[in-house]
Amino acid sequence: MYDIPTAAEWDAFVTQHPRGHLLQLSAWGDLKSAYGWDAGRIALRDEGHIIAGAQILFRKLPLRLGTMAYIPFGGYVTASSQWPALWHAIDAYCQEQGAAFLKWEPGLYLDDERPDFAVLGFRGSPQTIQPPNTILLDISDSDDDIMARMNQGTRRKIRKSLKNDIRYYEAEPGDVTKFTNLMHITGERNEFGVHEPDYYAMQYDLFAPEHAALILAEHEGQTLAGVFVFAVGDTAQYISGASSNIDRNLMASYGVQWKAIEWAKVRGCRYYDMWGIPDEPEATLEAQFQDRSDGLWGVYGFKRGWGGQVIRSAGAWDMVYNALIYRAYLAAIMLRG
Repeated sequence: MYDIPTAAEWDAFVTQHPRGHLLQLSAWGDLKSAYGWDAGRIALRDEGHIIAGAQILFRKLPLRLGTMAYIPFGGYVTASSQWPALWHAIDAYCQEQGAAFLKWEPGLYLDDERPDFAVLGFRGSPQTIQPPNTILLDISDSDDDIMARMNQGTRRKIRKSLKNDIRYYEAEPGDVTKFTNLMHITGERNEFGVHEPDYYAMQYDLFAPEHAALILAEHEGQTLAGVFVFAVGDTAQYISGASSNIDRNLMASYGVQWKAIEWAKVRGCRYYDMWGIPDEPEATLEAQFQDRSDGLWGVYGFKRGWGGQVIRSAGAWDMVYNALIYRAYLAAIMLRG
């Protein structure tokens, strides 16, 4: 039988788990709860200690079709034999909350310990919420070794950015508006949507400084670039970045990214997740990135230069509780293309 852990108990479990991820922290649940989701957490225990569990988000479907449940980059077990018991508990909890189906995005698996999704009752989903593809940098080596894996252009731009009298610093709460202004500029320039300013302010309040930093680049009183970087366990994630339209020749967007990598290294991280590239095989990415700028293609050219490895997550998987509503969901996905 599962129980409901406190936020502190749950976060202690997540941060110590080998696959712990920021999207499973209670703070992420709090953030999403302010923007249309509800968050719940369940745990299995042995002698009082959490041994398995998940943070589950719930969102109302349109047209009063019920509720979708969603597990981003979780749940967690401490032994593979615990998966059946965990999913029995998750299923019970989701159905208690009126979920018509559950979407599961397990995240990255760097080993062969993936659960058998079909045996657990899941089917491949036609819709993802988090980008399935990413570029993962190994930052456990020396700075020289990390730079040696980059392409020449990225290496040159980083070095230029560090010689241009740019001040790089970790933002204080009052600096968040500088980043939100940059996000608005970047969204307009690259034609993508951004969150409202209060979202980034809440994100900062919930995660910094324990699990995140907002690193800004400033030159002659102008904020030129910023990066929101997070860290849980041995992995840091570059979730969002922005840059100004002015003085782009100073390469501040490269310098601020390098400073984020340095921040992650100081925290003991081994990996740096560039977070989100087009969901295509690496051969297709390399063949097309110079000719495309739509969607995540616009950032792939920048991210590939940092010398990481293209990694695809375990994708998205659905567990169906109400077949009629799920068919309506699939139809809606097809109509939206």
